[in-house]
Amino acid sequence: MFYSIGIDAGSVATKGVLFNGDIVETALMPTGWSPKDASCEVLELLLKKSGVNRDDVKKIIGTGYGRISMPFVDKAVTEITCHAKGAHFLNANTRTILDIGGQDSKVISIDESGNVLDFSMNDKCAAGTGRFLQVMTATLGVDIAELDSMIDESVKPQPISSMCTVFAESEVISLLAKGIDKKSVLLGLIHSISNRASSLMSKIPLTQDVAFTGGVARCKTTIRALEEKIGTPLFVSEHSQIVGALGAAVIAYNSVKKQQA
Repeated sequence: MFYSIGIDAGSVATKGVLFNGDIVETALMPTGWSPKDASCEVLELLLKKSGVNRDDVKKIIGTGYGRISMPFVDKAVTEITCHAKGAHFLNANTRTILDIGGQDSKVISIDESGNVLDFSMNDKCAAGTGRFLQVMTATLGVDIAELDSMIDESVKPQPISSMCTVFAESEVISLLAKGIDKKSVLLGLIHSISNRASSLMSKIPLTQDVAFTGGVARCKTTIRALEEKIGTPLFVSEHSQIVGALGAAVIAYNSVKKQQA
């Protein structure tokens, strides 16, 4: 019995997975100002929660934008590769991945083994990302966790013309001043994110199954809006937010197994 660990230091959250051929333990915390400190804390938390001895962890792989700052990793791997392996582990039928993270969005096409065939990425601005949704909900005085309970089928989306976070915030404030219902504005923002994601997905051939990953995948309202927009169901795992860390752990585990063979 041996273990591997994958740690994904993202711009908003740092995620970790302890793995032994299956998910043993997970950890997640805000990245804060120091990806190095956050990744070290996640490593310690994984070992503490699981009771696993550090010596039994044979390989650690880091990923995410903070991967170069982790002093304890054996190797750093790009988040595209790690997301591919993580999504494939959760659903072997996955061929397309949509990941909406804190500061970027990406669409990845993979083969039957979880290898990357192609990808497209929006990392130039926060439009359509988790950060965009976070800023907009804060402007509206709403907790992201409340979205699904607030919006039902009777709510009609208010079109939002601005995708830039700064301009969209001003537009939202203006709409509220005009008396537009807050729920309609919220749904309009979600539709804006869906439109942005759909546009990004059009750059890659859409092959099923389609996995939706990242923190935004926790919002069922966003899932429904996206499915309606792209015309196909989305596979969303309970582990959708830790797919990058999971992929890193899978890569590390398979590497050790190969060396031992």
